[in-house]
Amino acid sequence: MSGLPDVPLGTRVVVRYRIEGGFTDALGTLLARDATTCTVETKRGAVVVPLDAVVAAKPVPPPPQRRRRS
Repeated sequence: MSGLPDVPLGTRVVVRYRIEGGFTDALGTLLARDATTCTVETKRGAVVVPLDAVVAAKPVPPPPQRRRRS
């Protein structure tokens, strides 16, 4: 697990983790973290990720501002 223990709660992160058949990512706000899991609030809701499945994690910048239509 890369860098996740040092990231403050409330930070926007991307967490790559193992699932059956491959890998997936959770992109959103880091809501919670304990000894075995982390919770990321994504666009589709909260995702609880087992820390032993995490292969990479890092803070990411805020999403770009939406462009206004003319």
